[in-house]
Amino acid sequence: MNNRRRVLTALKHQQPDVVPYDIRFTEPARAKMAEYYGDPDFEDKLGNCFTWFRPHPNDVRYVSVGPDIWEDEFGVRWNRSIDKDIGVPCNKLIGPENIDDFQWPDPDDPTRYDFIDKAIPGAKDNAILASLGFALFERAWTLVGMEELLMYMLTEKDFVNQLFDKILQYNLGIIERACSLDIDIFRFGDDWGQQRGLIMGIYLWGEFIKPRIKKMYELVKSKGRYVMIHCCGKIDGILPELIECGLDIFNPFQPEVMNVYEIKERYGGRLSFYGGISIQKTLPYGTVDEVKDEVKRLLERIGEKGGYIASPSHDIPADAKVENVAAMIEVLREQS
Repeated sequence: MNNRRRVLTALKHQQPDVVPYDIRFTEPARAKMAEYYGDPDFEDKLGNCFTWFRPHPNDVRYVSVGPDIWEDEFGVRWNRSIDKDIGVPCNKLIGPENIDDFQWPDPDDPTRYDFIDKAIPGAKDNAILASLGFALFERAWTLVGMEELLMYMLTEKDFVNQLFDKILQYNLGIIERACSLDIDIFRFGDDWGQQRGLIMGIYLWGEFIKPRIKKMYELVKSKGRYVMIHCCGKIDGILPELIECGLDIFNPFQPEVMNVYEIKERYGGRLSFYGGISIQKTLPYGTVDEVKDEVKRLLERIGEKGGYIASPSHDIPADAKVENVAAMIEVLREQS
C-alpha cells in the first residue's frame, strides 16, 4: 500500500498493512529535531501519510506588519513575541455597532486554490488534506475578543447569530471550491474545549455552533470527501452529536483529558481518530522506553480494525525531549 491507500483503508474501518501516521512540529521543536538529526530537511524523510494545503490567497497565511506582529487576511493582528507559531490576537475588529460595515475576505479568490490544484499531482502517494483553521468559534473570538464573544453569547444573541452566519457563508464558499479539487479530507480547526469541558458550555455550543457545523459537514459529505475536526480539550461528551452532524475523523484525541481506549471501544465503528500520543506528559516528561511502549500500545489497540491515524495529540511542542520524539518516530517508521 502507498500512504494514501493506507489512510483511506483505515478510514473505511479496515486494517491497513501498517497504521498510517502524521507528525507535525511547532517551530522551536522543528529546529531542535533538525539539530538532533543534523538535517534541516528531516521532515521530508519521516514518511508522513498526509500532504496538507490551506486555502489562503496566494498561499500567504500571515503578513508581517511590525516587529513580532503578523496580520491575517481578516485584518486580525497576532503578537508573536512569545508564541512564535501563531501568536495572540492584539486587536478587535467587530462589535454589534459595526458588523454590517466589516469587509469579509473573498472565498472565491482563485489564488486560494491555484497552488493547491497545481501541487496535488505531485502528492498522489499521500492523502490530500485541505485545512480551514479558525473555522467558526475561533474565527468569531479572534474578531471580537474571547471574553466579549462569550458575554455576547448571553447578552447579544442576535449579534452573535449574525456574526456566525457571516462566518458560515464565508466557510461554505471555501468548502465548495476546495472540495471541487482532488482532495480526500476537509479539515476544520476550531477549539471548543479546555481541560475540563466545553469553553462555552453544552447549551451555548448546541445553540450557536452545532447547527452551523452541521451545514459545513453536510456540504463536505455531499462532495464525497471525509470530514475532520481538530478540536482541543475535553469534548468527548459531544462526540455522538458530532457523529450525527457527519464527522468522520476526530483530532487531536488527547489522552490527558479522555480515555482514548474507552473512546475507541465506544465509537470506533462510527468514528476514526487522529492523534493520541501524549504531548503534555509522555513526550516532554517520559523516558524513551515509556514513549515506545505508549506508541506501540496505541498502534495495537487503537489501530485494530482501522480507524486510526497515529500522531502526537498536537504539533510537537518545544519542551518535548528530542530523544523521545526520535523514539516515537522510530516506532512509527518501523512498523511491521
